[in-house]
Amino acid sequence: MRLGTEIDLAYCTNIHRGDTWEETFAGLARYTDEVRRRVAGDQPYGIGLRLSARAAATLTADRSLRDDFRRWMDERNAYLFTINGFPYGTFHGSRVKEQVYAPDWTTPERLSYTERLFTLLDEWAEPGRAISVSTLPGSFKEFFSGGTEEESWSAMLGQARACADFLARLGESSGRDVHLGFEPEPLGLFENTPETVAFFERLTEGATAAGRERCLRHLGVNYDTCHFALQFEDPQEALGTFRREGIRISKVHLSSALGLTPGPDSLEELRAFQDDVYLHQVLVRKGDAVVRRFRDLPDALAWAETAEELGEEWRVHFHVPLHADLAEPFSDTREHITGLLRHLAEEPGWCGHFEMETYTWEVLPEAIRSRDVVDQLVAEYDWCLRKFAEAGFNRKRKMETSP
Repeated sequence: MRLGTEIDLAYCTNIHRGDTWEETFAGLARYTDEVRRRVAGDQPYGIGLRLSARAAATLTADRSLRDDFRRWMDERNAYLFTINGFPYGTFHGSRVKEQVYAPDWTTPERLSYTERLFTLLDEWAEPGRAISVSTLPGSFKEFFSGGTEEESWSAMLGQARACADFLARLGESSGRDVHLGFEPEPLGLFENTPETVAFFERLTEGATAAGRERCLRHLGVNYDTCHFALQFEDPQEALGTFRREGIRISKVHLSSALGLTPGPDSLEELRAFQDDVYLHQVLVRKGDAVVRRFRDLPDALAWAETAEELGEEWRVHFHVPLHADLAEPFSDTREHITGLLRHLAEEPGWCGHFEMETYTWEVLPEAIRSRDVVDQLVAEYDWCLRKFAEAGFNRKRKMETSP
């Protein structure tokens, strides 16, 4: 939905199953349309689409399917402005874990997939409107081990520069702002603010002035509030650093991480959040420092069984519902979202794409899982719209929405 003329808000449809286009569209028709009806009524409704490589290939090859989807959106006053291009293949129902990073940005497959998403989005989006795609943080740190690390870096940076060139051509031909957001997350190739700045420094190193401008115009950061909160970062400091370095915020993922104070009882209850589908990286804080990082929740729990010092706070990469008030011993990181929104409200126009991304509905423990995914999404919209208003966005521009 539109919050004035500069802000678009959606939920990411990666919460629903869908590897083929048929499965993806079935989720849109069953769930997204009902959410649209309940939160937007007759007002314009933005969709944050997730397309697998398989679904994107099907659509690219069949003009009639693309036309059918456009008509479906037009009939509902719905529109597209962003696509989640992080997960390449299957994202629900079977083991994903580290394979969500494959193929990574060292491969031509990742570049081709991303270009295909932008081409589809450019065809579907309203003329002149900005469009964005979010993607992984280059690769997974574990993929860059061994003697081929420099070769991997060279291939990845070359692919990213080629994508910037493609987006520049697309933007020139379409007359719209076109941008890709790399999404830092724990144990990604770059996972926090300093590592992200270092990536962009390597990306633009040795480039001409025009080449550097092209990269920084069309490539930026997909700022996932869960991921930056996991790093115990301050949103104002992180955004200020990106601003000084000339790194754009392509899109913001509104998401919340799981937190707790470690102890025998709380860690026992934490076991309910383990699953066989996604990685749930864990960061342990003591004082002002992150003292431990774990690849997955079972690794952290196994370490805790014999550890003499458990740290003062754990944060777990598990996206919990934005509207949920978690019961003790758990906490959340929604204060990072509200802090980010307050800061962005002071600089209208810096970032115009916002997407709620609680993709974990199928694996949520029953205690915090809605009986119906539509109810959860409607509640998340309600929470987010209140927080946008409280942050002052409605004082900067009229919020054209009917929640």
